[in-house]
Amino acid sequence: MEKEAPSRPSPNFAAKKIMENSIETAPSQASGLELLARARECWMRAARFRADRDRCKRFTYGDQWSDYTEVGNGVRLSEEEQLRIQGNMPLKNNLIRRLVRNVLGVFRNRWQPPVPLPRDPSEAAEAATLKRLIEYNLELNRLEEVYARSMEEFLISGLAVHKKWFGRRGNISDCWTDIVPSDRFFWDSEARDIRGWDMNLVGEIHEMEFSRLCASFSRTPADRERIARIYGVDFRNPPRSLKCELTEIWLREHSPRWYCHDRMHGRRFEVEEADYRRLVEQENARRLSTIGENALLIDARWMMSDQWRYFFISPSGDIIDSGVSPYQHGSHPYIIKAYPFIDAEIHSFVSDVIDQQKLTNRLITMYDWILRASAKGVLLFPEGALPDGCDMNEIAEEWSRFNGVIIYKARAGVPIPQQVSSNSTNIGITGLLEIQMKMMEDISGVNGALQGKLDSNSMSGTLYNQQTQNSLTALADLMRSFEDFIGQGVEMDIANIRQFYTPRRIAAITGSHPGLATTLRPARDFFHTPFDIRINGRTVATTAT
Repeated sequence: MEKEAPSRPSPNFAAKKIMENSIETAPSQASGLELLARARECWMRAARFRADRDRCKRFTYGDQWSDYTEVGNGVRLSEEEQLRIQGNMPLKNNLIRRLVRNVLGVFRNRWQPPVPLPRDPSEAAEAATLKRLIEYNLELNRLEEVYARSMEEFLISGLAVHKKWFGRRGNISDCWTDIVPSDRFFWDSEARDIRGWDMNLVGEIHEMEFSRLCASFSRTPADRERIARIYGVDFRNPPRSLKCELTEIWLREHSPRWYCHDRMHGRRFEVEEADYRRLVEQENARRLSTIGENALLIDARWMMSDQWRYFFISPSGDIIDSGVSPYQHGSHPYIIKAYPFIDAEIHSFVSDVIDQQKLTNRLITMYDWILRASAKGVLLFPEGALPDGCDMNEIAEEWSRFNGVIIYKARAGVPIPQQVSSNSTNIGITGLLEIQMKMMEDISGVNGALQGKLDSNSMSGTLYNQQTQNSLTALADLMRSFEDFIGQGVEMDIANIRQFYTPRRIAAITGSHPGLATTLRPARDFFHTPFDIRINGRTVATTAT
């Protein structure tokens, strides 16, 4: 089987390969189970990440008293349960949510659509056409909103994942971008490269209705019946509430191939070992017999080549669909950005300020308890004044109510119950709160200037701008890391556009403009022209030739 090296794309062929690829029979039941076992191992090794993500998400959206602690005898209670048992009200001041919103505001204000820049000034016409195609794809997928929500996920969990694919959605066949939930995504646990170039396995877990599953993978009635047997469903009347689990796995495999250079036609391609004699040796013999010794032959060298394959596997290990990556970029369709990914560890922006948030909540709760205790005071209730048939617990419960009525029995020589209260003592809680809020700003890099606050009414505009710039410097690494993620996504969008868009489709999308005729002229190779991708005034990616 011949595998073309990058050449002028054949969008119709590629799209047909995706849309009409029939279900392949699994090589063996063990192969599907083996792949599931590998995926499960990667999934389990990311358990700590998912637990940290869930905790950061809880703190971001206000659930900040759910951490569990051991109170003795193996009993574990949440912090909220412990406070309520002690008669306290768990209070919170959600500073984390404010920090996240401020960073998202910075991202929104800095957002500019990606711009392709030609390396050769004579290729300005191609750049203008590609710019319009990128803008169309941004609007089609509503990518400004998608990137904002992905940025929020990136701040909370430290991981952002998109899936770039071509196919039919509704009545439109186009290049699409989907957000992949971080709690359903898994990746090669042995990967260490911050760019993800050493990943050999990635995937996600899907849950979908049976009808959608059949619509995605059935090409014939027999395919639908086979899927129904795998999931034990009557396809004529499937339960409406049934959710079918499906694991999508992309695996990098290595196999021996011949790397060929056809000097006559000026193209490079790869062939498998089984096809080498037919496609190379016999073709060279034919050229020598027809042209002679001056014939330009196909040069070939043996190599180990890698390729990405996809598998859709049921929970029982049956392979629903599989095949070689249909994309000409030759990789999986995921864009992954993990931060900072040093030693494969992920640490989010939110995780850095959780300790300050917890201490702030404790100080607020303590301050509230002191104020309530000072306002209510202490009730001195003589034992001799206790009415018949009543105990002190009932008196204490009635006293705790704001409109409670205390009944006592007056007796000679027994003083009446009385309240003893005093002003609260300043133990420095307000100062501690100010320190914690200042520490939170210092740790996160989101200071008052970035939030639109002035330290004083007399602050000059120059000083305010300098403080804002200093705060942006603290966030520069985080923001540029996410811009790199956007650049990778645009790079894959361009690769898919070049593969699946025909010249007629390009003309229909971009409309008539001065550079269109130049772009689509056969003498110019629009589909292989390299471009730099610029985002927010900075080059973040370069399209492959």
